[in-house]
Amino acid sequence: MTPSQSFLLTFAVAHALLLPFALSTSNAAYPPPYGLDQPLTSTTATISAADDLVPVRREVYGGGRIIDISHRYHSEMPSWESDGGVGQLLWLPKSMKNGSLANNSEMKLPTHTGTHVDAPGHVFDHYFDAGFDVDTLDLEVLNGPALLVDVPRDQNITAKVMKSLNIPKGVKRVLFRTLNTDRGLMYNKAFDTSYVGFMKDGAQWLVDNTDVKLVGTDYLSVAAFDDLIPAHLVFLKSREIILVEGLKLDDVKAGIYSVHCLPLRLVGAEGSPIRCILIK
Repeated sequence: MTPSQSFLLTFAVAHALLLPFALSTSNAAYPPPYGLDQPLTSTTATISAADDLVPVRREVYGGGRIIDISHRYHSEMPSWESDGGVGQLLWLPKSMKNGSLANNSEMKLPTHTGTHVDAPGHVFDHYFDAGFDVDTLDLEVLNGPALLVDVPRDQNITAKVMKSLNIPKGVKRVLFRTLNTDRGLMYNKAFDTSYVGFMKDGAQWLVDNTDVKLVGTDYLSVAAFDDLIPAHLVFLKSREIILVEGLKLDDVKAGIYSVHCLPLRLVGAEGSPIRCILIK
C-alpha cells in the first residue's frame, strides 16, 4: 500500500466514525440529553469516556435531608392539551463552538409548564389587570412547615375525600400526592385528561374548613379536568391561597417537612416555573 493509499484509507475510516456524530449535533443547541431517563447512547458514552466529564443529576442532597420535588424542564415533558409535549424550549444563539466568547442560551415556554405556580390573575381577569401577578405572591406562604398526604387513589379530591384526610387545624401548607404520581403522568409526553385533581366541592371544603394557604398537587393542574375553572375560582378568589402544580412526589414518605418554593419574579405573569424542595 502506498503512502497516499494509506492516508486515504485512514481518512475514510475517520470520516465514517465521525460523520454520525457530526450529523447529530451540527444543528443542535445542546449535545444529546443525558440523565433525563434516556438510555446512555454510544455517542454520550464516547464523549464521557473521552472527557471524563459525567454530570450528576440528583434528587436528594445532604444524605437525604434535602429532597428536590421539582421536575426537570426538557422537550419531552407534558404540555397542557398537547400530545407532542413541550417541544424545543432552549436555543443557543451564541455558542463558543461558533466563535462566541461564551455560551448564552435563550428559553421559551408557557409559564404553566412543569412544576409551576398559579397567581390569582390566572382565572380572574380583573386581578390580572390589577397586577396580581407571580411577583406579588407571599413568599411566607411558599416557605415553611408542610404536610405531605396520600390521597385515596380511586377518585378525585371531593369534599368527602378532604374530610377523610383529617388535616389538622393550623396546618397551612399541604402537598397532595395522588394516583398521578403512581401513574407517572408527569413523565409522559402526552397530556392526560384523566389525571386526579380537586373537584369544586373539594376545593370549597378546604377553603371553609382548614387553614391551608398553600395547595400543592402532582400534575399540571390542581383542579380535575371536569371541574377545571370552578375549582380554580374557589381557590384563587380570596387571593390568600397559592397553588403549586406539577410537583414531583415520587419516593417521598408522607409526613411533615419544611417546604421551600421560589417562583421567578415575572412582572405581569399569572404563572411561573418554580423550584421546590423539601427539608426533613
